[in-house]
Amino acid sequence: MTDLTSLTIAEAREKLTRKEISAAELTEAYIDAIEGANGALNAYVCITPDKARAMAKASDEKIAGGEAGALEGIPLGIKDLYATQGVHTQSASHILDGFEPRYESTVTANLWADGAVMLGKLNMDEFAMGSSNETSYYGPVKNPWRKTGSTVDLVPGGSSGGSAAAVAAHLCAGATATDTGGSIRQPAALTGTVGIKPTYGRCSRWGIAAFASSLDQAGPISRDVRDAAIMLTSMASTDAKDTTSVDRPVPDYEAAVGRSVRGLKIGIPKEYRVEGMPGEIETLWQQGIDWLKDAGAQIVDVSLPHTRYALPAYYIVAPAEASSNLARYDGVRYGLRVPGSNIAEMYENTRAEGFGREVKRRIMIGTYVLSAGYYDAYYLRAQKVRTLIKRDFETVYADGIDALLTPATPSAAFGIGDEEMNSDPVKMYLNDIFTVTVNMAGLPGIAVPAGLSGDGLPLGLQLIGRPFDEETLFAVGSVIEKAAGRFTPKKWW
Repeated sequence: MTDLTSLTIAEAREKLTRKEISAAELTEAYIDAIEGANGALNAYVCITPDKARAMAKASDEKIAGGEAGALEGIPLGIKDLYATQGVHTQSASHILDGFEPRYESTVTANLWADGAVMLGKLNMDEFAMGSSNETSYYGPVKNPWRKTGSTVDLVPGGSSGGSAAAVAAHLCAGATATDTGGSIRQPAALTGTVGIKPTYGRCSRWGIAAFASSLDQAGPISRDVRDAAIMLTSMASTDAKDTTSVDRPVPDYEAAVGRSVRGLKIGIPKEYRVEGMPGEIETLWQQGIDWLKDAGAQIVDVSLPHTRYALPAYYIVAPAEASSNLARYDGVRYGLRVPGSNIAEMYENTRAEGFGREVKRRIMIGTYVLSAGYYDAYYLRAQKVRTLIKRDFETVYADGIDALLTPATPSAAFGIGDEEMNSDPVKMYLNDIFTVTVNMAGLPGIAVPAGLSGDGLPLGLQLIGRPFDEETLFAVGSVIEKAAGRFTPKKWW
């Protein structure tokens, strides 16, 4: 029999339906894989084998009774940002020590309603603030990929690094993730997996710890485009508990996979050709253009003139919203509490010890840009820039463009503890240079593996779509995937 953990969600679903395998067998294979690999990769911060076995048993009973859901018996990993009832939910932060919510996030509730099985909670950058998964209280996640002939540990990207690493290393069939400025697409690109950030409002944010409320969006990381479509169909919904959730039906995204792209207009934004971009990223981009041409798509050069302001504007808006959202973590009702001589000192001590360095940095930046005398100069101006960025996309789409093709990241994965990256926060922030515009405009974006670097590391391309047109992204993404082939890391762990 094929190694059960190497099956895609679609393949596993078919075997479960035909009763060639059981959900219990599939789940046990993943539990064994996690126990054997997590010590090396650090992808999971909490493993829930007993819960997984109970859910798998229930799935087998439903399959036997002909009542299988869309994800019946499929084992998934859940990013630690999602509330899971009675299970460790700490956003990879010390300040939420011991927190186990008494409620379930809407997205995970949707997955369980469709029969998915929970394997555990996945590591991440603390409160989703980071591009390398090195800010986690639980330590960095290691990328399953290594440079050819090297033993140097690499980052998996962030903030959903645990999700991307677990999917790439076959420690779950798929994973939930979140994307505020690239936190699904960047780690997907660095690990040879597929990640989609849907349109803002497509998935409920209820029960997901907030970083920047106007930018955060849930989405899946998976092994291929079809699996991403299957997962998003279950994750997306209208939700009365989230006022930013959009009331519109969820399409059958899987039906779009493999659809012809002949006649589609694919825009190539000239502003994404940034100074100092490695030659292999430029070559990869051109290769993607050629693949889409060969599939019958029309390639059109376009301009998004305000792109160059996106990164600085993002790093004003996101920290400003974070400083407000993270004010609730004070040691009073839940999580860590560090005593003080009075309540103000208790707040200070708890937050000083509970938050990591990067989270503190962003809270301070955010508080500063919202303060009296600086609000107009920074926050208000950044929001005006955001409007211009959104207008750029609207203009391009009004001209008949169906989707945009860009690189997903400016380089392949770099080393854990990289001195240059860690000594200069701005260099780390530049990892999001191709992804933040999508969040600022609220658009859908997907990262698809498209090739390997000269060192044998995965590289991805990004597709940006019209609002609520994820179907076109799945159709175009599957063309790139078919042309590029599948990428799997060589096992060293």
